[in-house]
Amino acid sequence: MLALPRVMGHRGAAALAPENTLASIRRAAAAGVSWVEFDVMLTSDSVPVLFHDDKLARTTGRKGLMAETPCAVACTLDAGAWFGAEFAGEPVPTLEAALALVRELGLRANVEIKPTPGRERETAAAVVAVIERCWPASKAPPLISSFKRDCLAVVQDRAPALPRGLLALRLPRDWVSAARALECSTLHVAGRWLTAKRAARVKAAGYGLAAFTINDVAQARRLFDWGVECIITDSPDVMVAALH
Repeated sequence: MLALPRVMGHRGAAALAPENTLASIRRAAAAGVSWVEFDVMLTSDSVPVLFHDDKLARTTGRKGLMAETPCAVACTLDAGAWFGAEFAGEPVPTLEAALALVRELGLRANVEIKPTPGRERETAAAVVAVIERCWPASKAPPLISSFKRDCLAVVQDRAPALPRGLLALRLPRDWVSAARALECSTLHVAGRWLTAKRAARVKAAGYGLAAFTINDVAQARRLFDWGVECIITDSPDVMVAALH
C-alpha cells in the first residue's frame, strides 16, 4: 500500500498562493509538507497544464475555455493577480514545469487528472507521456488520481507502475469493485461525507485513505481518529503546525 503523508497541500497551497501555480507549490514546500496535489487538464493543442476549471475566468479574468486555448496563450495568462498583487503575472504552468519544480524541492506529487468532458482518455494519455518523459525512474513516481475512471484505466493500461487513487465526493456503492478493477492504491473522499464506519471499511479493504478539502484542525483530528491517513488542505501551514 502506498504510504500517504499526514498532510498534503491542495492545489499547491491554495490558501497561501494562487492555486495550481508554481508559486503555490513553493508556498506548500515552505509550509513544511512533503506532498502537493494539483489539477491537470489539456489546452486546445493537447498540452497538460495546471488548471481546475473548464472556464478561464475565475483565476485569469479571461473569457473562454482552457480546452479552446492553445498552450502558447494559456501560459501567458495571469493566474495570480486575482489572488493578490504580490502574485500578479504568475503564469499558468505546464505539467512539465510543475514536475520539474516538485523534483527541485524534493516533494512528492499527487497529479489529479481533471479532464474537460469528452477528453478523459486523451488527457490521461498526455499526462502519462509527460511523466514518462520527465520523471526520473530513480524517483518515487507521482500518484495519479481522478474522479474519472476512464482516466485511471488509461493510466493502468499505459503505465501500470504509476500508483492510482480513486476520487469521490461520497463513497460510491461499487467502490470496492472499482478500486480493485483499476488496481488503485488509495481512495480520496470528501471529508464532509466520511463517517467512522466508511473510513473503517476502506482501511479494512487495504486501501490508503485521504480526505479533502480539510481546513479545520478539529475536523482533521477527528478524521485521523477514524483512520484517515492523509488530509488534503488549502492551509498546509496551519495543519502542519497543529498536527505534526
